[in-house]
Amino acid sequence: MENDLIKLITDWTGANTWVMQVFVIVFLALLLDFVQRKLLRRLQRRLQSTRNPWDDAVVLAAARPVSLLIWLLGITFAADIVRAETHAPIFDAVGPLRHVGVIAALAWFLVRMTTNVQQSIIQRGLASGEPYDRTTADAVGKLLRVSVLITAGLVILQTLGFSVSGVLAFGGIGGIAVGFAAKDLLANFFGGLMIYLDRPFNVGDWIRSPDREIEGTVENIGWRLTTIRSFSKRPIYVPNSMFASISVENPSRMSHRRIKETIGIRYEDAGKMQAIVTAVEAMLRTHPEIDDSQTLMVHFNAFAPSSLDFFIYTFTHTTNWTKYHAIKQDVLLKIEKIIADAGAEIAFPTSTIHLATSAGAEGQVEPTRIA
Repeated sequence: MENDLIKLITDWTGANTWVMQVFVIVFLALLLDFVQRKLLRRLQRRLQSTRNPWDDAVVLAAARPVSLLIWLLGITFAADIVRAETHAPIFDAVGPLRHVGVIAALAWFLVRMTTNVQQSIIQRGLASGEPYDRTTADAVGKLLRVSVLITAGLVILQTLGFSVSGVLAFGGIGGIAVGFAAKDLLANFFGGLMIYLDRPFNVGDWIRSPDREIEGTVENIGWRLTTIRSFSKRPIYVPNSMFASISVENPSRMSHRRIKETIGIRYEDAGKMQAIVTAVEAMLRTHPEIDDSQTLMVHFNAFAPSSLDFFIYTFTHTTNWTKYHAIKQDVLLKIEKIIADAGAEIAFPTSTIHLATSAGAEGQVEPTRIA
């Protein structure tokens, strides 16, 4: 009986050698995928200590596409064995699918590597404080990914037997119809391209438009929309084509911040105005946070209804919004002290009412000042 069992197994394996071959191929693909994952993880840990962004990007990008490539080649090779044994027509598609899969895996790797390099450059710039242009990094990354995908698509079509020149010619004719049907989409696309080329603002800039209720920090510049985070933390999605028809202010690129204030003193202190104006100007010119190389003016300005007004016009060194307000507060407090030291007072709105002292006395009035 034992001899019969051995004979049965021998006969079955002899008749089904292709099954064993398929099993071995699948097992080897599984083993090879496991080994490459281990090697790439160990290599990634070693490369994390280097400052070169390319090595980390390549290793991280290669993991999944390499797994796809291993399984693709393994399964298609096993399918070739099955086709040779069964002669099933369905397996005739294995060859083209293998070619398409290899191209797709390579394109996937290049897209992942581009994304990883872009993110690595941005993260290293934020961590080290080194100068970098996030808008340029985003634009170059998007262009490279689009180029890879278009090239991969054309190569796949050529591999499948389609004429690339014919496809391009058809695309040129069909592009006219598509252009009319999707003119808004194309306008936004070229609007985004103009933003990347003209650079009116970058990611992270504070911008605003006096033409529209748009103000906030630029978070992302896409091919169709630009995302702006308002100061109330609400996202604003602006179509890129809109920036071609509105004016945009970019306060993030200002060189200085301006202090422009009007201050009034009482009419009773008119004789002290010259001394106050001179002292305020001297204080501003010696203030460490005021740039006296820019326009600096302190002048008596107007006879207001309740005060004698003088104005200050000057610029701070800093453009930081928080620091600017601290400097402005310090300047205003110093001006208040200068006015008080001069024996004067800051005016506030008052009214003077004249009341007659008696019912029959004309012209005899007692002025009463009421705040």
